[in-house]
Amino acid sequence: MAGSFMLWNCESEADNLGSQFFEGASAEGVNKAYDVIAYNISNNDTIRSDASKLTYATLGAFNEPQFGLQKSSYVTQARLSTYNPDFGTNPVVDSVVLEIKPVYPTDSVKTVTDDKFVYPDGNVEAKKVTNTYPVTKYGNKNLKLTVNVHEVTDFLGAPSDIVYSDQVVNYSTLLGSKQIGGTVTGTTITKKTDNSELYKSDPYIRVNLDKNFFQNKIIAKKGQPELSDASNFIRYFKGIRISVAENDGYIFKFTPNDTQIKIYYKSDVTSNGTTKATAAVYPISLGSGNVHFNQIANVRTGTPSEPYGKTAAVNYQTGDKRIYAQGMGGPSVGIRIPAATVAQVRELYKTQKIGILSAKIKLYSDTSVWNNSYEKPTNFTSEYFDPTKPQKERRDMSTFLTDLAAFSANGAIQLIKGYNLDKNPAYYELTVTQTFKDIIEKSEEAKDIALSVGAYDLNSNTGMPVAQQYNTRVYTPNRIVLVGTDTDNPANPQLANRAQLHIIYSTKKTQ
Repeated sequence: MAGSFMLWNCESEADNLGSQFFEGASAEGVNKAYDVIAYNISNNDTIRSDASKLTYATLGAFNEPQFGLQKSSYVTQARLSTYNPDFGTNPVVDSVVLEIKPVYPTDSVKTVTDDKFVYPDGNVEAKKVTNTYPVTKYGNKNLKLTVNVHEVTDFLGAPSDIVYSDQVVNYSTLLGSKQIGGTVTGTTITKKTDNSELYKSDPYIRVNLDKNFFQNKIIAKKGQPELSDASNFIRYFKGIRISVAENDGYIFKFTPNDTQIKIYYKSDVTSNGTTKATAAVYPISLGSGNVHFNQIANVRTGTPSEPYGKTAAVNYQTGDKRIYAQGMGGPSVGIRIPAATVAQVRELYKTQKIGILSAKIKLYSDTSVWNNSYEKPTNFTSEYFDPTKPQKERRDMSTFLTDLAAFSANGAIQLIKGYNLDKNPAYYELTVTQTFKDIIEKSEEAKDIALSVGAYDLNSNTGMPVAQQYNTRVYTPNRIVLVGTDTDNPANPQLANRAQLHIIYSTKKTQ
């Protein structure tokens, strides 16, 4: 019995389902592996990317030999902060700036303090503190990107519209361009005498836009129908498209609801008989409340993952030698437990009264083609999958894997856990204990499982996933090549790390 518990406890993340078979009886444990069928699932290189999915948006481009080019652009409507705005008398634009707030680690900061700074407006003695942060990037982190901003020429519709990542949008005028190096800077200036704040700028990517365009497009339209209400404005100024010029570099995330355009201008203000050009700022809201979405392009020509990008067929009968898993609409992983394996374990349950203690599907990275330092996926979503159905009906989005419900009392259960993710090879374990117990003990159907790069959005109160539809797949750029199933070449050395089902079960100890 002690030996049985050792077997159980040494298994990483072993669960308690089935432990009752040890209680009050003399039992021994068995750890056994069975091959599974692993195959590639095409998602047609598209994913829903409208406002309801974009907690974060992505921007950038990354190109590598296995998956080819993945490039992400961002499209959004714009809305005035007030309608029928009054810009004052003789308003003249000084500058226009697009602000993008990227994701960055707040604990990785470089601070420079100037205690002898003089604030130019009034020559005030002040302290200037500048904080610089590295942008969180995926890909070739040392390369630079050129951010381009264009005017959109197509009406983008209503915020409730469903949009997919292959949506085509026409655009025309280049409004601005800037090369970015991968850091963002925030500045705070405080008055020395009382420490009051004179100026503050948060860590944003800032792109200067064409001031003449906004002088004519916005400021000069004061009092005219184009600026009278939201309906007129989004048909007049239809929005902007933010993209990068390069086809290689990195992909980064940003918060779309913090994105805005600021128009800095001066207008004449008369006070006590004196007229003075006075500065003002007029913000234009992007992201929140607007139609906004990511366009994601994949160019796989000539790469090993090409057959699994746009092709809808899946090799669910014999599996694929390598599995290509990629976020942002790229391919997913399919897992099938063979009928022969189910029959074999059911026979053990029937004849030997085994008790299943743990069942996990183990997947290794394929070091023969994926032996690099790119950050590996840390999470996958999982759903039951039927490869025989039409493309849009294959995933069961109405429910979670049974194991999520079985572990609901545990709070933030992680069905898929990665190990050695900073090494090669890395591996993942998918817990399917309750699912497999139900297949064996209740004769339930052995359904295929789809795994996709990304994580579920969690309920802040329970720590449990909200629903299948709420996840990070659209803005998770990570990818990995996994060892699959190679029935035609059993001598393949990679098969030592082939996809397998590992189960721990108890049997009555022979007296």
